[in-house]
Amino acid sequence: MKPRVIVILGPTAGGKSDLAMGLARSLGGELVSADSMQVYRGMSIGTAKPTAAERAEVPHHAIDLVEATDEGFTVAQWLAIADAAVADILARGKTPILVGGTNLYIRAFLEGLDEAPAADPLFRAELERIESAELHARLAASDPIAAARLHPNDRRRITRALEIAHTTGDTASNRRTTWDDTGVTPRRDDLFTVILDWPVEAINRRINARVRRMFEEGFVEEVASLLQRGPLCAQARAACGYEELVRAIGDGTRAPHPRDLEEAAESTKIRSRRLAKQQRTWLKRFRALKPSLTIECTGEISVDALVVRVIEKLSAS
Repeated sequence: MKPRVIVILGPTAGGKSDLAMGLARSLGGELVSADSMQVYRGMSIGTAKPTAAERAEVPHHAIDLVEATDEGFTVAQWLAIADAAVADILARGKTPILVGGTNLYIRAFLEGLDEAPAADPLFRAELERIESAELHARLAASDPIAAARLHPNDRRRITRALEIAHTTGDTASNRRTTWDDTGVTPRRDDLFTVILDWPVEAINRRINARVRRMFEEGFVEEVASLLQRGPLCAQARAACGYEELVRAIGDGTRAPHPRDLEEAAESTKIRSRRLAKQQRTWLKRFRALKPSLTIECTGEISVDALVVRVIEKLSAS
């Protein structure tokens, strides 16, 4: 087969990691995480990070890069690490398998990024004193396209958009003109894309089951342990489940009330389902990529059967 970079896409809890592991075992592959929350050390249960046994069996890249207390990790930093990992894997005659649920990371890998200005700590400190609603209003006045795309409470991305405009004199939207929202133009010709497509009812059941397992497997204790090292950075705290538990357990030094934990679990399910909906919207942009395989998933499916389907399509591409 022609050397390929396999890119596995799909909603959260959709079985991407299981398929990636199955393909890695069959093809002699190595995994590259495209999950913006798996970059943080100690955030394992809530991000469905691969286990120690899985990482011992199959090499994983772009995981555990920074502490969860560290501010400022960017998609550009991740992309440089991912590109280097893919190049190294290919050079050793192995198959890179990019997998993860952060569509911004996937889009950056597929199409690249414009060179972005460095962070401006003084400007960020100035914006930190401004309420979220006013920040969003400032962005709407100068860059209505970006403002329409971002939720008013998404302070991290709003701050970054304002910072880009402040530093470059141009809007963040103008600097992203290489990305066409009607489709995707890959920057490399060795990609093979696999999309796991789930109906709403089925993926919601899987999400609810995953969240239950997270809490059963020690998610509360994980977050409490992280908080003992210091407050989570804004990006890490924004991960599904972490923000909800931080509110429930405070600084991690007191025992949370069971009712607060129940509310945190339900809120995590709701936000995860919303994330899956957003991911499904993004997937529409990737469907036209060729060569590719879209698998309609309707219930419990055999990973081995999926691996066979992917390899057959891959061999024919």
